[in-house]
Amino acid sequence: MSMVTYNERMTKTVAIIGGGPAGLMAAEVLSGQGVQVDVYDAMPSLGRKFLMAGKSGLNITHSESLDTFVSRYGNRKQEVGKWLLDFTPDDLREWARGLGVETFVGTSGRVFPKEMKASPLLRMWLKRLDEAGVKVHLRHKLVGLTGGTGRIGLEFAIEDGVKNIEADAVILALGGGSWARLGSSGEWVRWLSKAGVKVEALKPSNCGFDVAWSPFFREKFDGHPIKSVVLSFGGVRQQGEFIVTKEGVEGSLIYAASALMRDEILAGGKAMMQLDLAPDKTEAQLLERLSKPRGSRTMASHLEKTVGIKGVKAGLLREFVPKDEFSSAERLAFYIKHVPVPLVAPRPLDEAISTAGGVMFESLDENLMVKNLPGVFCAGEMLDWEAPTGGYLITACMASGRWAGTGLLRWLAK
Repeated sequence: MSMVTYNERMTKTVAIIGGGPAGLMAAEVLSGQGVQVDVYDAMPSLGRKFLMAGKSGLNITHSESLDTFVSRYGNRKQEVGKWLLDFTPDDLREWARGLGVETFVGTSGRVFPKEMKASPLLRMWLKRLDEAGVKVHLRHKLVGLTGGTGRIGLEFAIEDGVKNIEADAVILALGGGSWARLGSSGEWVRWLSKAGVKVEALKPSNCGFDVAWSPFFREKFDGHPIKSVVLSFGGVRQQGEFIVTKEGVEGSLIYAASALMRDEILAGGKAMMQLDLAPDKTEAQLLERLSKPRGSRTMASHLEKTVGIKGVKAGLLREFVPKDEFSSAERLAFYIKHVPVPLVAPRPLDEAISTAGGVMFESLDENLMVKNLPGVFCAGEMLDWEAPTGGYLITACMASGRWAGTGLLRWLAK
């Protein structure tokens, strides 16, 4: 990890808007170099989305090689890769250890705190920032700013009206547009676009999808998990599981291909994923077993007895395979390996785990400063990149906060 030293004798003040991982990491970098930092957040407490991410076990990063890790960011791997070379997943684990939080690598290669929770880490982090002199201002919702060559004005909506302040520089770490109740409402898009900043429309990432289930399937299988299947879409072919909902599908396997499926729907109005319901059997093996005499057994009983297809998996076959295909063992074997599931639309942005789109890199310089708003920097999920689940989002958010903080130090030094 590299660091810029700030030697300005006159104290400079920096306002950081957003108390998530990106904003807090920027605050740590700046306060560590003697800059007076004020963190403003619209919510009654900091790190709410961070805490939600850790509700079922905080997946903070991943243990795979750095090259593989960087490749997960798709068409933004060049931009995000610069941040990650400066603050690697190993650096993140060492940083957590410095807060007294030990981590371990799970069987999937994902990295978690030993206590699995986000709250101890956040508590120690906020304590260290407080000791470094960082001031926190809660229930301050930024509604606009003005950039210039001098100090930067910020306007906040607070409980009893409006509050205006000035700072020498600003870091915006306002989050994306998902889970608005936790603070990332995406409302900044409107006024930042008005200020001349190019913003790619926010889109759901790591999201579920609507499927036009029949009323029978919807009522019978809502909430049922579909386990040990292989999803194929575009270049993605991955084994895992997901959940049927009244609206459609969601879960880790769906999220793995969600960016590709979302983009195809946005481009053409629809997408078709394929499922292999029996990945442990070849099509030839299925055909051999399905060709056995059925006798007086029902088709449902025949599927269960010969190839183990029952419950929601059998329901999927009935839902999407033409009825007359069930009379052919050959066709049925094919469909068990290639069930087509038409996707209608991504679930709404606010339901998504994370967000794609945001402030476009062409509006920023190499330090993440907005080109037409000198002294205003951006970090975190509000930038135009996205990441799969697996610790990639949190790691890159923190790395971007560090990068923006270091870039701001360079700017102040000039």
